[in-house]
Amino acid sequence: FLAAVHAHTLYHRLFVIVIMKVAVFAALVSSAAAFAPSAAPRAQTALAVSELELGVTEPLGVYDPLGWLESQPESFERRRAVERKHGRVAMAAIVGNIVHNNHIVFDGYLSPSNDLKFSDVPTGVSGIFTVPAEGLAQILAFFALVELAWMPASKYDGDYGVGYFGSNISDPEEKATKLNVELNNGRAAMLGIFGNMVAECSTGETMYEQYANGHVLPF
Repeated sequence: FLAAVHAHTLYHRLFVIVIMKVAVFAALVSSAAAFAPSAAPRAQTALAVSELELGVTEPLGVYDPLGWLESQPESFERRRAVERKHGRVAMAAIVGNIVHNNHIVFDGYLSPSNDLKFSDVPTGVSGIFTVPAEGLAQILAFFALVELAWMPASKYDGDYGVGYFGSNISDPEEKATKLNVELNNGRAAMLGIFGNMVAECSTGETMYEQYANGHVLPF
């Protein structure tokens, strides 16, 4: 029985690792056209700065290994919007992961009918499997609301009228600087959250356990 449980756990970890690697590859491919030169043609956008001038990170400079800027220039704006939104989600995920791994949770019950408190949800990837099906349905419904109405995916410029911490930036140079910061932080967050999930699935330890046990090296 124990051997069967161990085999099932090992299979589950290997499955999640494969999924994470596929997701990382997809994220890298989807943002392959993100590094564009300032000399490239300007994209039509509602922003006061050219999207094609954003995201150029030295010393990489132009990074378009698949040649999409030349073969599919009309798709650049959508791919940039996808990269921006994924980066924002990943930044929120990193912060949430750090907060939860430090055992900072809401008081009360996540599901009173299941006698499940917020503090009962384990940290790490396994936490999602403790959420009841009704809770997962609510999460998916909220995602649909955000994607279709509140912050629609069809709005490629990513400007949803909330400003920068409640204030609007009128200077194009300052806006370009902050948008570059957002893009690069989002890229780092995408790699960070995927790396954290892969490390957890491969080691069997959450972020908190890895740091607590001194397992901070990649090998």
